[in-house]
Amino acid sequence: MNPSDQAGDETRERFGASSERYRPFGTVRCSNPSYFRSQLARDVGCLLDVDDDVLGWCCRPYGMNDLMRERGWKGPPPDFMATCCNGQDVYISVVEEDGDPELTEIAACGRLSHQYVSTAGIRSGHRLQNAKDLLRYANYRCPLGDRMRIMAALDQEGSATVGECMGAFREVNPMAGLSSLILHRFVTIDLDADLIAPHTVVKIFRSYRNA
Repeated sequence: MNPSDQAGDETRERFGASSERYRPFGTVRCSNPSYFRSQLARDVGCLLDVDDDVLGWCCRPYGMNDLMRERGWKGPPPDFMATCCNGQDVYISVVEEDGDPELTEIAACGRLSHQYVSTAGIRSGHRLQNAKDLLRYANYRCPLGDRMRIMAALDQEGSATVGECMGAFREVNPMAGLSSLILHRFVTIDLDADLIAPHTVVKIFRSYRNA
């Protein structure tokens, strides 16, 4: 998923230490060591982890290196590559405002997909804050017993609120357990409607409902 070369390894080492400045530290779908060149880039990583259309992603992908070198690209390389549920790989560059369309053209020459994401699209609405809140618990795993209690209740009732789910956890911190189930797509909530609250509705994630 993340082709590498010597230059890419050097880039990884150069940017690796800076990642510790940007919270939250945990990820759930990043396939390589996570490192980010700005808080804005870290925010995009948070959004990728809660995007239901993204199967996985990686930091500092190297798949466009040869193309950028051939075209004499002097700007920063893409920040991420995301693999979508439809099988498409998308290279992503994080910018404050507008990005240089030349990089998107370079990708197109190699039959690759590239897009810019900017501050306006990243930090609008409630999704980013909700993603950050959930990712505080990225290193937790919900035990089987608690998972079965939540899934059985939701399968019977169709939905429950966050507040109602809290009482079902016996083996792990309730918010850590529920966050783990959301991040690992056993259950789902609406991340856009409002900040996560006791009245937030929890449902079984669609892939489990359709299985």
